[in-house]
Amino acid sequence: MTGETNLRQLIKGMTPKLNQGNFVFCTIKDFSNISRADTLCEFKEREGITIVIEQRKADALNLNYDFIASWITLMIHSSLDAIGLTAVFSNELAKHEISCNVIAGYYHDHIFVDKKDENKAINVLNALSKNYI
Repeated sequence: MTGETNLRQLIKGMTPKLNQGNFVFCTIKDFSNISRADTLCEFKEREGITIVIEQRKADALNLNYDFIASWITLMIHSSLDAIGLTAVFSNELAKHEISCNVIAGYYHDHIFVDKKDENKAINVLNALSKNYI
């Protein structure tokens, strides 16, 4: 299954879902003290490994973080080669002064926004989906 590529269909059907919990981005050097079952995702960079993890798990592991986020999943199965989806929703969020960090999974796009902006972000994304031409 390759997912949707039509931008109009992607925006109209994106159906943003707010996942429960607080999430943080941390950087680590190795996984020796962290179970991968506890992490949401990871990305290896030259400077270290970035992980996204629930805040309570990061606190239990004494991990440092600066940003507490809410996690929104766009429920449409977007293709990894779809053009423009991230640009459209990130631009709309930016118009409302909401920063977003985006991670594309095989099936869905995932947006991390500042915890204080979670409701505003859901409203903006729902309005975009409803009113997109």
